[in-house]
Amino acid sequence: MIVRAITPELRALLGEYPIVTLLGPRQAGKTTLARSAVEGFAYSNLESPETREFARSDPKAYLAQFSDKVIIDEIQHVPELLSYLQVTVDETPRNGRYILTGSHQLEVRQAITQSLAGRTAILNLLPLSIAEMAGAGIGFDSFAEYAFHGFLPRIHGPGQRPATAYSNYYQTYVERDVRQIVQLKNAILFEKLMRLLAGRVGQLLDYSSLANDVGVDPKTVRHWISILEGSFLLFRLPPYFENFGKRAIKAPKIYFTEVGLLCHLLGIRSAAQVARDPLVGGIFENLVVMECVKARYNRGEPADFWFYRDSNGNEVDLVWHEGRALAAAEIKSASTFSSAFLKGLVRFRAMVRHGIAGSMIYGGDPRELSDGTRILHFADVERLFDSGNGPCQGRSGAGEGAALDGGGS
Repeated sequence: MIVRAITPELRALLGEYPIVTLLGPRQAGKTTLARSAVEGFAYSNLESPETREFARSDPKAYLAQFSDKVIIDEIQHVPELLSYLQVTVDETPRNGRYILTGSHQLEVRQAITQSLAGRTAILNLLPLSIAEMAGAGIGFDSFAEYAFHGFLPRIHGPGQRPATAYSNYYQTYVERDVRQIVQLKNAILFEKLMRLLAGRVGQLLDYSSLANDVGVDPKTVRHWISILEGSFLLFRLPPYFENFGKRAIKAPKIYFTEVGLLCHLLGIRSAAQVARDPLVGGIFENLVVMECVKARYNRGEPADFWFYRDSNGNEVDLVWHEGRALAAAEIKSASTFSSAFLKGLVRFRAMVRHGIAGSMIYGGDPRELSDGTRILHFADVERLFDSGNGPCQGRSGAGEGAALDGGGS
């Protein structure tokens, strides 16, 4: 049984809002989380063609069939239903009435802004974190094993083979969902873009270069990438350039939400291949960045992260705010510590010119340096955001939450 760390926040929000909307990629466990976190809720899945047609053709009758509390799955299929939910919750104001799930945040967020502003809280659920897996006694000896297996619940529940699972995941969900949204005419070009993005993971996003390599115009590449972001398949890490003027690079980086899918697109078919891959540093960075994002989302907080790079090549991999102060971290795939790894962090600290919390995340043992810099093992990333927990207190586990059986959307 795998415990989802976001569950306490979901339950708390149900006591504060009439509707809680749970967004995330396909197969992240949204359905299982919603159904196991609360009791006494009816369930309706808009993936079913009959149910979807009923909700579209007669939304009042569709909602009237539920006496009170209900989970409505994949709400993006019938976004017009949100207007009727607004009327329902306004007529009978009571918290904790509906849980909505969705896999396409652009469609759902736009509809929510129009219909449910102030009536719903939004949570983002990504695939499993290392801490959630550790809480269930699931772990691996190396970063390569984590990256190859990925974090989809069904791989760690029923025990699916990763190479086969991610191949099917791509064909079943990625291609299907994108086709529905953009009416994709040439799946070969789209897959070429996906593989090019995988080959440039952690690098600056260059739309013109991608467009030339794919054979489409930059506008099409921008559109496709925005859809991939909206479907929670890609995560855009923006640059931090506040107060640093024209020296700072202003192009974002792109990471894959699911590192197992990244490995699949790179043609990796075993954990041993991860460690030998020329992009091992980018794969490691992808895993760590997304662990940080999961840590924030599981607390119900926004994933407000940046990176810094200037025109002279000075760089810090991750920047975020702790209150009004800045914090920064370097990410290195090595397992042996070297003070040279902190070069970018030292430069960034000098440029900021005020106290800044500094960390380095790598594959070796944790420690704390005399200047306060924390050196963390990648499995302990959540400790970056835990007040009062030092890096040498052992591996993090999951908190109280809902049991997950490995299924769900």
